[in-house]
Amino acid sequence: MLQLLYTTQMLQAAIISKPQKPELAGILGDLIAWLKDHGYEYLLDPDSAAYLDASNAIEREELAKLRPNIVIVLGGDGTLLAAARAFAHTTTPILSVNLGSLGFLTEVALADIYATLESWCANRAEIEVRSMVHAELVRDGQTIQRWDALNDVVVTKGTIARMGDFTIEIDRQFVATFRADGVIVATPTGSTAYNLAANGPIIMPSVDAMVVNPICPHLLTIRPIVVPGESTVSIHVVGVPNQIYLTVDGQQSVELQLGDHIHCQRSKASVRLLRPRPNGLFSVLRSKLKWGER
Repeated sequence: MLQLLYTTQMLQAAIISKPQKPELAGILGDLIAWLKDHGYEYLLDPDSAAYLDASNAIEREELAKLRPNIVIVLGGDGTLLAAARAFAHTTTPILSVNLGSLGFLTEVALADIYATLESWCANRAEIEVRSMVHAELVRDGQTIQRWDALNDVVVTKGTIARMGDFTIEIDRQFVATFRADGVIVATPTGSTAYNLAANGPIIMPSVDAMVVNPICPHLLTIRPIVVPGESTVSIHVVGVPNQIYLTVDGQQSVELQLGDHIHCQRSKASVRLLRPRPNGLFSVLRSKLKWGER
């Protein structure tokens, strides 16, 4: 006689926290209690575990391999960007709670965390799928590094106040060679980051596109370009004043050399952001950039 064994897999919630936020010790204690009451096992990244003096920390890349049901990010946009890259190749939704100063991406206020979690448990929360940009660094004909970014890939000069020389190609078509402080390739999500500060356009997150934005070009005729999402953008370093860096989401960087090529295109990975309501972008623009105020 065949005996059937039934097992119930416990729900899992990963918690990723911003470092150097002492108030998180109390916040984490309350959050863990809520998760336990609702049948969730909690998984802590090293920063979260440090606040609780816990010994069960799991590195973020290892957390992603466990495929938890939800990721709760406590911090600012920088904390979310790091978490997004770690979980980009999963389908796990990320709930980002704003403990930072601006918070374009971390829309959920701390006061709303449990109401949002209740909506998630009741299948009422919105999930936005955000595209990423994939970048490859080619040197001497060999691809030496690869990245996926939620916000942007930026080529920019170092500490010396001299411009670099760059050539841009889009889908193997020559665009221009020019001198500038650098070049930004941004996703729609990243259009409100460095691209916005460099006078680039804001793009709705649902639009399948990328922005190519020269930073302070030494030509009045060079302007930001919005390209289709399936395009390949190539940046060639043709002149190096002192130091030129490639930076991914403002968090990972590598020094470039003369003759390096950076190829950017839409990533196969994407990020799923848990939202309490649709059309959050306009709410953020009104509250953070004061749209509509006089």
